[in-house]
Amino acid sequence: MLAVGALAVSAALTSVSPVAHAENGDTHITGQGVIRTLNCNDSTLFVTGTGNQIFALGNCYAVTVQGSSNVIVADNVANDITVYGFDQTVFYKTGSPFVWDRGRELGMTNRIDRVPA
Repeated sequence: MLAVGALAVSAALTSVSPVAHAENGDTHITGQGVIRTLNCNDSTLFVTGTGNQIFALGNCYAVTVQGSSNVIVADNVANDITVYGFDQTVFYKTGSPFVWDRGRELGMTNRIDRVPA
């Protein structure tokens, strides 16, 4: 009976496919207090952590932020901005991205806005 249960769990785990995949060129910033200027190179910028300050030059396909108290300033965001957590700031200069503030859905305060170029 135990072997059958383990086999079922193993089969279930191997049949589940991940929701998202990292693409070549995507940029992942993970940390606390990271200050960095980078070129988005038409890819997605992922920022995870707290107190990071990221300045993204060029075109970002998308920006996704998780954690708290991160500040991201992007030249252009083409597709979407997704924000999880609280006290996040995402400013973009150009583009018409879809904005999804998951933190606000849970009553947290984030700032996401277009700013002058």
